[in-house]
Amino acid sequence: MTTFHPASTLLVLLPGMDGTARLFHRFDAALRAQSTIDTQAIAYPAAPLDYAALEAFVRERLPRDRPFMVLAESFSGPLGAALRADPPPGMRALILCCSFVRNPRPMLAPLRHLLGLVPFGTLPGFALRQALLAPYATPALQAELAAALAQVPPSVLRQRLRAVLETDASRSFARGSLPVLYLRASHDRLVPPANAVQILRQAAGAQLADIAAPHMLLQAAPDAAAVAVAAFIAGLSAAQVSA
Repeated sequence: MTTFHPASTLLVLLPGMDGTARLFHRFDAALRAQSTIDTQAIAYPAAPLDYAALEAFVRERLPRDRPFMVLAESFSGPLGAALRADPPPGMRALILCCSFVRNPRPMLAPLRHLLGLVPFGTLPGFALRQALLAPYATPALQAELAAALAQVPPSVLRQRLRAVLETDASRSFARGSLPVLYLRASHDRLVPPANAVQILRQAAGAQLADIAAPHMLLQAAPDAAAVAVAAFIAGLSAAQVSA
């Protein structure tokens, strides 16, 4: 087994529904302030791609010259599950942040055929704030969220939501063996708390970190998230050294 240390670890960041990777800067700054962990964010194409196409896109951009871990935020959970099921060389662990490996709201699955009627380009800011940031919304966070979503065509957001409603990567995720950390937000209004329980059952030895935050955990509570991630990475390094 190849040993890795926090000083040489690279954390690959896979973004949420916006796919822009513009919203990681607060977490990245917090992580760098308290550790020597490097980060690499992968932004998705502004095109209506399904999870299979996005997986191929991500795999082509993963590092090949050093060990790394993957943090999959929200929408990117099924991509993280696919990578854990068939890990590329160098991947050592998976972190899921307010995420899922199958549709977290199965009752909404029948509505996927009505997504064409959802006015993604004109959704009111209040609705987005309530779903993603409440009760931790600030003017700065709201502006950053709006700027990121403005970069994504409504057709792309529609396709990504459809992909979420149709996905179920739980079996492939359960076949994997890489260590897992789940970051759960105590005020998440999109992904139910029980979702983390399901993931913990499917990944033996998975760790859970509960953080007081909304769905956009990395943006609203970057310091707490950085502490949890750095501790997880340090724990894996220590375990490998002693093995």
